Amino acid sequence: MDKRIAIYQGDITKMGVDAIVNAANTSLLGGGGVDGAIHLAAGPQLSAECRLLHGCTVGDAKITAGHLLPAEYVIHTVGPIWQGGNHNESSKLRSCYLKSLQLAVDYQLKTIAFPAISTGVYGYPKQQAAEVAINTVNNFLKTNRSITKIYFVTFDIETAEIYHKLLLT
Repeated sequence: MDKRIAIYQGDITKMGVDAIVNAANTSLLGGGGVDGAIHLAAGPQLSAECRLLHGCTVGDAKITAGHLLPAEYVIHTVGPIWQGGNHNESSKLRSCYLKSLQLAVDYQLKTIAFPAISTGVYGYPKQQAAEVAINTVNNFLKTNRSITKIYFVTFDIETAEIYHKLLLT
């Protein structure tokens, strides 16, 4: 396991990193789960800034200030809705991680925290989503040294255990 990768079980809105990643919807204006928690914790200024971005497409990512969060930035990415696995979901999810990581590099960020993108109401199976996340991040880190720490932040113990097992194999 790359020493730049860590797993943290808890609340992503409490992470004191350069950027947290928001598993957003296409409007970027808040929703349920991680998205709603981030918007609530960041305050109304986040929604105001997101309105200026005019949404985001699936697989893409956009960046805003962190406002009232301990993180300086929020990287908003829109994961795919699970449709059985035959609608390019894995490539769209991979793109979420890559676009988010590229924004972190572009903004010279050193630390970033990812939630389990698309595994909530979007229904992506946790095991498969974790495999995409870990493989994408590992491959990215092979050629990029500017990011010093990447956290996979999980809300529940089940997801944390999936990440732990995958990172140890």
